[in-house]
Amino acid sequence: MKLTAKQTRTKTLTDLYRAIDRQTVVTITYVDRDGSESIRTIEPAELRTTDDGDIVIVAMCRLRGDERHFRISRVRAYTVHRMAFVLTRPEPTTYERPEPAPADDAQALFFYELARDKDDADYRPRVKLTQAHTDLAA
Repeated sequence: MKLTAKQTRTKTLTDLYRAIDRQTVVTITYVDRDGSESIRTIEPAELRTTDDGDIVIVAMCRLRGDERHFRISRVRAYTVHRMAFVLTRPEPTTYERPEPAPADDAQALFFYELARDKDDADYRPRVKLTQAHTDLAA
C-alpha cells in the first residue's frame, strides 16, 4: 500500500498510468464527500483534468459495477495489483456525429465552424484582471 501523503503527485500519477497501460486493478482508500473513508477496488480507464484543475480517475468500480469518477486529491492510499480487468466499460452514448462540413460554399463553412465552437458568452475569468497584471501581457 502506498500513502499518497508520503509521495509526490507525479509518483501517484505514474503508478496509475502504469495500471491503465497494463490493465491491472487498483485498490484505493477514498474519502467520500461526507468525510468517511471507503475502500474501493477499481479498474482505471483514463485520467482527466477537471475545469477546476483537479485530476480525476475514470474507472469501473467493482463495488457498484459501473463507471465512477474519483478525484486524486481524495485518494489517501492505493495498491496496484496484478489482477486483470473483469468488468466491461460501457460505450459512450452521448456522442452525436456532426453533420459533414460544406465543401462548396465559404460562407456556409464559416457558419458551420461557428456553430461547432462552444458558446463563450458566459465565460468569466477566475481572477479579476487589472491594469497592474503586466505578466499576462502578450
